[in-house]
Amino acid sequence: MNKIDSIAIQGIKGSFHHSVAEAYFDEIKVLLECMTFDALVDSLLENKVEVAVMAIENSIAGSIIPNYALIDSHDLHIIGEYYLDVQHHLMALSNQSIEEIKEVHSHPMALLQCKEFFKSYPKIKLVEAKDTADVAKSISENHTKGIAAIASNSASKFYGLEVLAKSIQTIKHNETRFVIVKQYNNCDSKRIIDKASLKFELDHKRGSLAAVLNVLSDCKLSLTKIQSLPKINTPWKYAFFIDVTFDKYSDYEKAKSIVNIMAENFKVLGEYKNAKL
Repeated sequence: MNKIDSIAIQGIKGSFHHSVAEAYFDEIKVLLECMTFDALVDSLLENKVEVAVMAIENSIAGSIIPNYALIDSHDLHIIGEYYLDVQHHLMALSNQSIEEIKEVHSHPMALLQCKEFFKSYPKIKLVEAKDTADVAKSISENHTKGIAAIASNSASKFYGLEVLAKSIQTIKHNETRFVIVKQYNNCDSKRIIDKASLKFELDHKRGSLAAVLNVLSDCKLSLTKIQSLPKINTPWKYAFFIDVTFDKYSDYEKAKSIVNIMAENFKVLGEYKNAKL
């Protein structure tokens, strides 16, 4: 698997980012907990850690667009990915029923993914927080009754909370894709690389995007993701972030060289092993 000395995660122990770090890496000597993605990126730029784990998209809620911008603007490199089956559980101090819960605190993404569940409990107030596990920890440490958290099963065990309802997310098969990012480019063997994340910009004219997509198809690349982000300083002009998979690295190299000529500000955000087979 993967060995690394120092890793940054968004959130704390018991968070979904922590679960990914434990699953992806064989051993974690130093784990840096960051409450925001900005702090996570800063830990890389300040050389406090070697790599960071960052959520990038969810099968229910879609892309986490600000994280695309963070990776791009700070020239970070994606060196790997991991898909986590996210199961959201409602938890609180023991000896309470759901009817006794007045507020539920959690990360906005978790609240969004579980909103259907709470239609049956209209008296419960939903409150956004920075991290799922941090809410669980706070409830435990402060012995707070009447407030529940939405978090992972690991969080309930870490912080000694009782699960009031299991798997409350609206869509039961709920996956989040995480990327492993590094400040400097990785030197993995081309033999194991079969996926890449790319960014480019195009002139606002008819057929420009279609032409690029045709190149990818002609070079035997499969497009697995496309995301557009507006250029802040140039109204109505967009940058495109795409993920492609391929069987032969030579096919990818050919496509990359052509798209680099066709598009503006072409950038390779990462080349790595496809985790979704």
